[in-house]
Amino acid sequence: MAEEEEKSLEERIGSLRLPNDDEVFGVVEASMGSGHMKVRCKDGNMRTCRIPGRLHKRLWIREGDVVIVKPWGVQSDEKGDIVYRYTQTQVGWLRRAGIWEE
Repeated sequence: MAEEEEKSLEERIGSLRLPNDDEVFGVVEASMGSGHMKVRCKDGNMRTCRIPGRLHKRLWIREGDVVIVKPWGVQSDEKGDIVYRYTQTQVGWLRRAGIWEE
């Protein structure tokens, strides 16, 4: 039975969106209004991130949410775009798989 549970967890993780080479995990610290957020990224930087217009009304983000951030080409240590938000269930799967640690 344990093997079946682990397999299903691996399958779930396999279907989750993970950061590419130029993307990082982050946690939303504060909402700044107008689709902008302060995000503490796993690489140690605090970035001002925006929600792109194509996701603006579709992706509702709150403080404490785990997101994927794509840093900008210019000012990459200070600014970026939020490209994905994880649900609490998905964050639990990432923790159990050892991918996400707080």
